[in-house]
Amino acid sequence: MSDQQRSGAPASGASGVPTGFTILRDPTRNKGTAFTEAERDALGLRGLLPPHVCSPEEQEARVLENLRRLPNNLEKWIALRALHDRNEVLYYRVVMDNPDEMQPIIYTPTVGLACQQYGHIFQRPRGLFLAASDAGRIASILRNWPYREVAIIVVTDGERILGLGDLGANGMGIPVGKLSLYTACAGIHPRQCLPIVLDVGTNNEALRSDRFYIGLRQERLRGPAYDALVDEFIAAARAEFPGVLIQFEDFANHNAFRLLAKYRNRIATFNDDIQGTAAVAVAGILSSLRITGKKLVDQRVLFLGAGEAATGIADLLTAAMMAEGLSEADARARSWLVDSQGLVVKSRTELAEHKRHYAHDHAPAGDFLSAVEALRPTAIIGVSAVGGTFTPRVLEAMARINDRPIVFALSNPTSKSECTASEAYKATRGKAVFACGSPFDPVTVDGKTFVPRQGNNSYIFPGVGLGAIASGAKHVTDEMFLAAARALAASVTEPDLEQGSIYPALARVRDVSAHIAAAVAEVATARGLATKTLPKDLASHMRALMYEPRYVTYA
Repeated sequence: MSDQQRSGAPASGASGVPTGFTILRDPTRNKGTAFTEAERDALGLRGLLPPHVCSPEEQEARVLENLRRLPNNLEKWIALRALHDRNEVLYYRVVMDNPDEMQPIIYTPTVGLACQQYGHIFQRPRGLFLAASDAGRIASILRNWPYREVAIIVVTDGERILGLGDLGANGMGIPVGKLSLYTACAGIHPRQCLPIVLDVGTNNEALRSDRFYIGLRQERLRGPAYDALVDEFIAAARAEFPGVLIQFEDFANHNAFRLLAKYRNRIATFNDDIQGTAAVAVAGILSSLRITGKKLVDQRVLFLGAGEAATGIADLLTAAMMAEGLSEADARARSWLVDSQGLVVKSRTELAEHKRHYAHDHAPAGDFLSAVEALRPTAIIGVSAVGGTFTPRVLEAMARINDRPIVFALSNPTSKSECTASEAYKATRGKAVFACGSPFDPVTVDGKTFVPRQGNNSYIFPGVGLGAIASGAKHVTDEMFLAAARALAASVTEPDLEQGSIYPALARVRDVSAHIAAAVAEVATARGLATKTLPKDLASHMRALMYEPRYVTYA
C-alpha cells in the first residue's frame, strides 16, 4: 500500500483537489501552515496563510505547548476536538506520538465529563444522530454521510454512559472517542469509521430541562418501537455499508445483553462493554499469574458489580478455564458476583437472567467485605461504578488471605474507581497486583515503585476491529476475544511485570493491536468465518494495513 493510499489521498494525485478556503476548511485535506510554497501557488492559498511554512514537527510542538497550558482536561478535550475538526492528520499525529498524555483526554476519564457537558461545549457536529423521530427514513439519513468506505460503526443509545448513567444524545462523545482510538491504536482509516447515536430520548430529567441539551426532549422509547428502530438501523447500515462491523457501546443492561444475543449470529457485531472489557480483564488475570505463580484454574474471582462488565468477564474467564481442562460447571463455580443486594446466591429469587449462571449455593452475604471473608477470593474485580468501595478493610483482608492478591478497580471515570492505586498498594503493603480503569500515577511503597496501568479496552477493541475487518469476518465470536486476551497478555514483558505493570506501555499499542488483529483473523479463518484470503504472516499484514497520519503532497 502506498503512502498516498494509507493517508487517504486520491491515487491519481492532485486533480479534483479543492482550493482556497475550501481546502483550508476540509479537515481531511487541510495542512494549515504546512502547505508548501508550491502548494500555496497551485491551490490558491497565497496570502490566506502566514508566510512561514511550518514542518509537521513545528505544528505538533505548537499544539502541545498550547494544550499543556490549558487549566484542565476538559479544556484540553475541547481543544483536541477543535483540532480534529480542522486538521485530521495533525490531530492523529499528536494523539499517536503522545499516547499516555492524550488517551486519558480523548477517552476515559475525560470523555465522561465531556459527555455530561456535551450540549454546553458543542461546537461542530461529528457522526450521525439517528432520532426516534427519524423512524422510516434511517437509510436515507445514512446516505448523508460523506464517505462510502465505512467499515466500522460504533453506536450508542446513551443510556449507560460509562458509570454516569443516562446521558441521551450527549453520549455521542463515546463513539467519537472510541473511533479515534480505532485509528490511533490500530490504524483503521478515519474514513472507515462512523460514530452514531440512536437518540431515543432520555429519562434524565435534568438533561431534558437543560436549555442547551442537544437531543430529543422526551422520555426514552421502549418496547416494540425501540426494537423496530434498532432493526431498521441494523438493516440500513448493512445495506449502505456492506459487511460493516457494528460495535454496540454503553447500552443499559436490559438492552445490551438481548441485543447482542439477537444480532451476534446474524451480522458482524460485538458489545465492547461485555466482550471487550472481558478480554482486557482476562488478559490482566493471565499476566497477574506470572507474578503470583499460580494457575488459572485455581483462581477464585469475586466481582463487585453484576452487570454487563462483570458477567462478560466471568463468561470469558469460564471459557479460558474450560480451555485448561475444567468442566463448564467447575469453571463457572470459580466466579462470584456481588450486586447492590449483596452476594448473588441461588436462594435469591429476584435475579436477572444474566446473573443466574453465577448464582451459587452459599449463605447470603450482605456486603462486599463479608463476601471476601466468606469466599477468600484470590482476585477481586471492581466493575460497580461506585467509588471507594474497595475500602482499606477489604484490601487488608485480601492481603491477609493471599500472598499476592489480585485487585482490579476497573470502574471509570476516576470518581467511580473502587480504589486508587495508592490505596491498593499502601493497604496491602505493596503486595497487590493492581490494575485500574482510570489512570493513576506511580506509587512508592517501602522503597519500591509500582507503575499501575489501565485495564483499558483500548488495548483490545482496536485490534479486534482491525482483525475482523481485515479478514472480512462474518461474525465476531467469544473465541476471538479469548485469542485477543491471550495475545495481549503475551505482549507484557518481564520489565513490565517487575514494576507491577500487567499491561504493556501504551507506546506499544499499535504493535500489540497488530498481534491481536492477527490472532482474531486466525480464528476467523480457522472457523470458516473469514471472507477474505490472508497471507501467512498475519501480523506483518496487519501492520501494512494501518493508516499513518502523513500529509499528502498536492503540488
